Amino acid sequence: MIADNRKSRQHYEVIDSIECGMILLGSEVKSLRNGKCQLDEAYGRVKGETLWLINCNIAEYPQATVWNHEAKRPRQLLIHRREMTKFIGKAKEKGLTLIPLRMYFNERGVAKCEMALCKGLKMHDKRDKLKKADAQRDMQRALRRRG
Repeated sequence: MIADNRKSRQHYEVIDSIECGMILLGSEVKSLRNGKCQLDEAYGRVKGETLWLINCNIAEYPQATVWNHEAKRPRQLLIHRREMTKFIGKAKEKGLTLIPLRMYFNERGVAKCEMALCKGLKMHDKRDKLKKADAQRDMQRALRRRG
């Protein structure tokens, strides 16, 4: 696992997710292998028939010197055409956002990004979610003490 967007699960309700490949430069791949990636402010955008990852911060690779990449450049995401039409159709619905959940290398060593179709949570929804988690935690504690 390279990077995980933990805050996305707090601020959004995940409706659907998909695994995407990425078009990267060599210095970006080396920087990812060092774990220098931040997904906090990143989001997905549909431009024409393609999916783009915007505002993802992949730090510059120090040894790349002249051939280094721009840290927050937009990166094109690669998915199959059937998945693309289905996903883009859902993404154009009002109130839905494309958010990267995590970035990782698969078993073949290829960098992948898990994108999710999300709906923003209201403040009261977040509070309800926290209350449920607290209640669940208390139940688990009580069961452990009892048994």
